[in-house]
Amino acid sequence: MLCTRLTNARFLTMDPDHPVAHDLGIWRGRIVGLDEAVTSLPAHEVIDLQGATVLPGFIDAHVHLAWTGFKEKTPSIAGRTGIDEVLAVVEEAVTRKGSPGAWVSIAGYDQRALGRHLTAAELDTVSHGHKVFMLHDSGHGCVVNTAVLDLLPAGTPHDSGFLAEGAMGAARALRLPYSQEELAQAIGRAARTCLAEGVTACAEAGIGGTLFGHSPVELGAYQLASEKGLLPLRVQLMVSADRLRAVAAHEADGIPRALDLGLRTGFGGDRLSVGALKIYTDGGMMARTAALGSPYEGLDHSGQLQDDPDVLADTIVDGHLAGWQLAVHAIGDRAADVALDALERAQRLRPRPGARHRVEHAGLIRPDQLPRFARLGVSAVVQPNFLRYFGDDYAAIMGEERAPWLYRGRAFLDHGITLVGSSDRPVTDGSPLRAIQFMVERASESGRLIGPDEVITVDEALRAYTVAGAFACHWEDSLGSLTPGKLADLVVLGDDPRRIDMSRIGDIEVVTTYVDGRESGKSAS
Repeated sequence: MLCTRLTNARFLTMDPDHPVAHDLGIWRGRIVGLDEAVTSLPAHEVIDLQGATVLPGFIDAHVHLAWTGFKEKTPSIAGRTGIDEVLAVVEEAVTRKGSPGAWVSIAGYDQRALGRHLTAAELDTVSHGHKVFMLHDSGHGCVVNTAVLDLLPAGTPHDSGFLAEGAMGAARALRLPYSQEELAQAIGRAARTCLAEGVTACAEAGIGGTLFGHSPVELGAYQLASEKGLLPLRVQLMVSADRLRAVAAHEADGIPRALDLGLRTGFGGDRLSVGALKIYTDGGMMARTAALGSPYEGLDHSGQLQDDPDVLADTIVDGHLAGWQLAVHAIGDRAADVALDALERAQRLRPRPGARHRVEHAGLIRPDQLPRFARLGVSAVVQPNFLRYFGDDYAAIMGEERAPWLYRGRAFLDHGITLVGSSDRPVTDGSPLRAIQFMVERASESGRLIGPDEVITVDEALRAYTVAGAFACHWEDSLGSLTPGKLADLVVLGDDPRRIDMSRIGDIEVVTTYVDGRESGKSAS
């Protein structure tokens, strides 16, 4: 007997051997058959989906769950366009924080809305003895007041209180880590938001590190969230490369650096597992720290690498030698050169054709870099919603020649490069459907077309969030398509994205989601 049979629906399976179905059978959390193979079988529960469209659950291959959960509960200046307005929000948050000298966190900072960066001196006027930490929306910078600057190591670079990249990491290091309980609650909040948008599996893009980590024991917080029932979807954890340390392994292993016990990609189960090693090579476009081959349009600099190129390359090579899948953050084309050079060297030293290394963001990729991606078998994990919401700004700072190279779609596919969809939430909106809409129309919110030659089809965009996401996370045997034998993770939609006008795809209702064959919010029968 089936546990569940879902009927009267249009199942878009993403499986070329059986692309569309009307019935789907589930037994013990797995798909056991489609259509005639299950239609006549008895089932404990039969659910009539009343003509809805059903897809494999969306896979978001690059998210920040803890950051998302904390941001939801942090005072925010998002939407404020005046310095006085911003300072009023800060002062209100400081007033609520009763403890003298306490840290006060503020979210939603983006200098573009204000026309310039805030300064430490301005924050001092409303700090009242507290330490103020205002995180940039990109995650690649922050503004702090003088009370924080006074605590930083001598020589830490800053621009009147704005700290970027490693300097921001120095400010973060001053704070006590969050407790595992606090982290678990934040992770749970973010996971529920993902599930409501049709995401049933995701890859957490870097735990435990200086830039985006929240605790040196952050992995334990995810275990705690799972044990407490706060993790309603599947999560794969990327580990920040700065957690690697030199090890005296057997010389035959050829492992110069590793996590304790030799932990690497693949450890864990189907609900919580360890994925790629996360390596940062540059910053972000919002903060103007992505490393470009030539200066930003209208600015006198071209961003920055996170470290000396040789140091970055050695980390990439060491991670490869230790057996990790690598997720290399590279937004600018100069950063992509560093990543590709190092990956090529790593594969030459120890060929691992099945490693499935990834470049996270691949925000600005020159035409000459595309064949190198293909030759190395590197996936491009892009964030289409960056251009949906920030495209006008990004196109302006890249200029006419480079704007068409931003967050490519068609060029990756035409070169045989795996194109993977993701959000980088909470940097911007996390909805897969809105991202899919951008991928097929390439229009920013203002209607500006950005790289119109990079348009892809709806089917190709859906693959980026299902089949390709599963491939990038080594989940293809269990997720990504509605194929018998795979886990029963599904998203039920109010309309078929392939049958409506592309301008409406982002507004399709997510009716419900199923994980392990159970509807979200319902316990096992």
